[in-house]
Amino acid sequence: MKLLTALIVILSLAGIVVSTFAFREHYNTESSPCSVNEKWDCGIVNHSQYSVMPYAKLQGVPVAAVGIMGYALLAVLAGRFPKITALGAFAGLAFALRLSWLEWKVLGVWCIYCVSSQGIIAVIFLLATTAALLSMRRGVAR
Repeated sequence: MKLLTALIVILSLAGIVVSTFAFREHYNTESSPCSVNEKWDCGIVNHSQYSVMPYAKLQGVPVAAVGIMGYALLAVLAGRFPKITALGAFAGLAFALRLSWLEWKVLGVWCIYCVSSQGIIAVIFLLATTAALLSMRRGVAR
């Protein structure tokens, strides 16, 4: 259980780093450092209308900021509340999958930071789900 917790925390910290790079790119006015070609350009993705939250109280907040907060929350919850961590990771995975779908089907451009974050949250989800299942087997009620 300690190993799973440590891995979730380490991956959450990696997610914070990746989300911070995307956040920086959101406000970057110069050429994007990860503009590889016409299919891989973080600048296009992070300056699109989909790079900010459309919902009432979060309207205009960069998606990358939500990622930073989400990863930080997962790091804090890991090990203490396995079921809540798994639910949070599921929500993060669903959110990231929607953003990946928008990159694929709507924008037609991929962001290296976003794809990296997608991989990180997918692994966190698997680890957190494993931790939650193990805690249920052991009778931990959280």
